[in-house]
Amino acid sequence: MFLFKPAAADGTANEKSMLLAVTFKATAKTVYAKALAEYIASSYAEPPEAYRDDLRVLDELREAATAALDVSPNVLKRNTRYYGQLSFILSKFPADVGIGFTWHNAFVAESEASGQDLYFERAAVLFNIGAAYAQLACGESPNDKDSLSRAFGHFQHAAGVFGHLRQKTVAECRTQLTTDMSPHMLSMLESLMLCQAQECVWRRSALSNMKDANIARIAAYVADIYDSAIQSASQGSLSGTVPAGWLDHMRVKMLYFRAEAQSRKAMDCLANSQYGEEVARLQAAHECCNQIAEVVAADQRWAQQLRTAVLEMARSQADLIGGNRKRAEHDNDVIYLDPVPSASALTAIVPYKMAQPEVPEIVENPGKFLGGEELGPPLFRGLVPFVIHQAASLYEDRKDQLVNKDLIAALDELTADCESVLNSLNLPHSLEAIQKPVGLPPSILVGADEIRSEGGFIGIKRLMDSAIAANAAGAALLAAAEKALDAEAGEDQCVRLGAAAGSARAQRPESCELTVAFRAEVAKYQDVLARARESDAAIKAHVDTWGQFFSLLGSPRDEIERQVPQTTTNPITDPHHSQIVARLQQYMSEVTLMKRERLKSVEKLRRIAAEDDITPALNEEMQRLAAQSATPILQFELHQFEDMFAQHLDKYITWRTYIDEERMAQSELLDSVREANQAFIVARSSHPLLQQREKALTNLDAAVKRYREASFNLHDGARFYASLETELAKLKNGCEDFAMARHLDAMELMGVAHGETPADLARTPDGPIPGTRSQQQQRPNLVWDPSMPLKYKAPK
Repeated sequence: MFLFKPAAADGTANEKSMLLAVTFKATAKTVYAKALAEYIASSYAEPPEAYRDDLRVLDELREAATAALDVSPNVLKRNTRYYGQLSFILSKFPADVGIGFTWHNAFVAESEASGQDLYFERAAVLFNIGAAYAQLACGESPNDKDSLSRAFGHFQHAAGVFGHLRQKTVAECRTQLTTDMSPHMLSMLESLMLCQAQECVWRRSALSNMKDANIARIAAYVADIYDSAIQSASQGSLSGTVPAGWLDHMRVKMLYFRAEAQSRKAMDCLANSQYGEEVARLQAAHECCNQIAEVVAADQRWAQQLRTAVLEMARSQADLIGGNRKRAEHDNDVIYLDPVPSASALTAIVPYKMAQPEVPEIVENPGKFLGGEELGPPLFRGLVPFVIHQAASLYEDRKDQLVNKDLIAALDELTADCESVLNSLNLPHSLEAIQKPVGLPPSILVGADEIRSEGGFIGIKRLMDSAIAANAAGAALLAAAEKALDAEAGEDQCVRLGAAAGSARAQRPESCELTVAFRAEVAKYQDVLARARESDAAIKAHVDTWGQFFSLLGSPRDEIERQVPQTTTNPITDPHHSQIVARLQQYMSEVTLMKRERLKSVEKLRRIAAEDDITPALNEEMQRLAAQSATPILQFELHQFEDMFAQHLDKYITWRTYIDEERMAQSELLDSVREANQAFIVARSSHPLLQQREKALTNLDAAVKRYREASFNLHDGARFYASLETELAKLKNGCEDFAMARHLDAMELMGVAHGETPADLARTPDGPIPGTRSQQQQRPNLVWDPSMPLKYKAPK
């Protein structure tokens, strides 16, 4: 694991610093190369070897950015370079590419967050960029004007980075983040950096001997921003995240700069001979010093967290203001006698805002620096952006919806409607009796072969008998289970009969309480068997009804042909009738041709769709936009390709016209078929032989379907009964085991040895149980026969 070491500029470790720095987030070691290489090979269908150098450089960038080094400008440069490359590769890969990242809370090392999310990784790196700016600022000298100017810039950049992180970057993360990256914490850090940037301006102004009135305004804004930072840090969700002492540090600083603003304004009043206002402002400043003393006292009572430098600064200020207040009060009382206004009557000091968040351009627009010295050449430049793959996939979905689910489905529906109409007219079966008067249709021949292979009518009767026998066997198992429960209930009554109140026999759990689940199971399976018997009866009636046809279809082919009425020539010999048949045959030929041509059209449409690849056009558009863009980081959104999708899908509009034409042509052709078929029906109505043959073929065709239905149902029933038998046997055994256990318990309660029946068990509530000792005193040593549960008899 690579972890940042605490830097020397870290505010929590530097007692001499009056500024707070932000510690780096620590991270665990992560390697890109293997996961990205596998993703490139599997998802982009490109050789990962072409990107071997890019993979190596990316791993080196992360390792360098997270190396254990003290704070320096190089740390900032390494993190910024890694951040810039991350921003670029996010346009090449999906965020959840399959690489896991773990980052610790910057202020609570024990807290961490993990996720397979490149946005999460980029956000954590950006946090460390803000921390690096803060630490560089804290490392500058507080007594040198140029150092203070550099610190001012660093703090503004830190504030800008934390603000950018809060407003944009964190919102993109798909991982649950640690509290140091929560909106309240980032808002607090942004305000804190602005406080300290404005504080640098104040310190530089003091070193430059700026007018006291202006210094007062600068200090007033420092106090205002510290107040804003305190409000963010006081959120309950941050109680365990804000470092110890930070809140008191910010309170002391806020009060210090309020006192500073009033003190400086008092000096300006003295210079302008406003002696009464001078006194009032020094009194207001003194009140702030008193409040600081309360914060310091509370801090020291619990555990001193305030830094020595801050305490010394506050003491010096209190001493200075206290001395000036006494001098001003004395002078005014003795010499000037100027009225002293109340604190509420004092004119507010207008803050002078100098510090403001400043997002470094390399953070806000890293693409502008790719290819330059700051970020280096962009990695994976030749890889097609991930959004292009997404757009191509989306277009494929749109195309599939249009081609398969709209166009081809409409054509298939037309064909299905055509088949439905022909079936309702019994075509082409009615024509087959004319066109093929000798022999059987292929559908009947194939069906007959299947029926013979399954044993014919005898085979299906055997399946039917097996189903009935399986139902009876199941009923027998249920009866045995119920019998065991009934026997146990009777024995339970006998045990209670004559039992003394409060005795173990009287308090024994009743049978009806213990057998609720068993009884429910028995009732459930009785209902199942009853419904199965109804289903079997329906199938049996079905088999009996079609039995003669099943028997015929199970016969050899020549026997089936002999049973079907035969014709050796076309019985419709009348020329007018022959013309009617020829016309119907012509229409049926046109129907066949129409369906054949439609199939060819469907295949052509599928071929066009298969060859329709939008990827080259997407790549061309990407290259065009890249040429126009000032940055290589192109942020594409899928909605940007909607116009291109519509343009490419326009080529299928002509197919909608084709479908409308097919629908109209089919409707006209089917109307002609109906008309010709009606004439054909009238023409053959005087030829009973044809009607008999057609009827026979129709019946045989229906019988084939009925046989298949019955066979399927009976085979399915066999599987059902096999499974049911296992469940019923388990239930029967459970009931018998329960009854046997209760019997042994009863024997123990009666205090007799196994094999003996006590007198109380020899009587039922209505009298003695036949065969017990009360009737057979000459038959000792009754023995339980395992083959007959709960029944007892004397050994022979």
